[in-house]
Amino acid sequence: MKQSIFIVLDGIDGAGTSTHSKLLAGFLSLKGLKTYLTQEPSNSDVGKLLRTYLRDDNIPASVDALLFAADRVLHYHNDIKEKLEEGYIVISDRYIESSIAYQSSQSESISVDWVKSLNKFAEIPDLTIILDIEPKLALIRKSNKILDKFEDKLLLEKVRQIYLDRAKDEGYVVINTDDIIEIVQSKIQDIVTDKLINEGIQIKK
Repeated sequence: MKQSIFIVLDGIDGAGTSTHSKLLAGFLSLKGLKTYLTQEPSNSDVGKLLRTYLRDDNIPASVDALLFAADRVLHYHNDIKEKLEEGYIVISDRYIESSIAYQSSQSESISVDWVKSLNKFAEIPDLTIILDIEPKLALIRKSNKILDKFEDKLLLEKVRQIYLDRAKDEGYVVINTDDIIEIVQSKIQDIVTDKLINEGIQIKK
């Protein structure tokens, strides 16, 4: 009987991916499931380098894309894959769709197909949920934090549209997050619960 599944929450900065990933992990743990929460950039040396580069406007978008892809392959093979084999429900705060949306928005010379090709060695999640929010609201949420180079309204509008286009093309569920946290989280939990049941994974009522 299958016990593991790979879930990703993705969306523009300020959409609530970190908050809702943590809440979802807590919910699944209470339901008696072995749950592992992770995020991108990862804790690898490449991921640590990326966190520095995210503050640097002088780093080309192509370098960002290459580094994110390298970090993601390490993340999957050294972390996510191992946990899945051990029977965990793995939840990642961001994954491939982040690179597709952000790096292809940064430069006209970077295509969605090129970013996808860079990430071909990172396995596809079982379930991807896109958390959606208006960029102006997202930036208000982030107003008290140090913003990175991606957190610009015009750029976020482009990024958001790519997320929505990708969701339509790939059949991802889109959840608007401008409602109160409890309502948004309840919608996420319902979608994940249905997926687990469809996969034959037992979950406490």
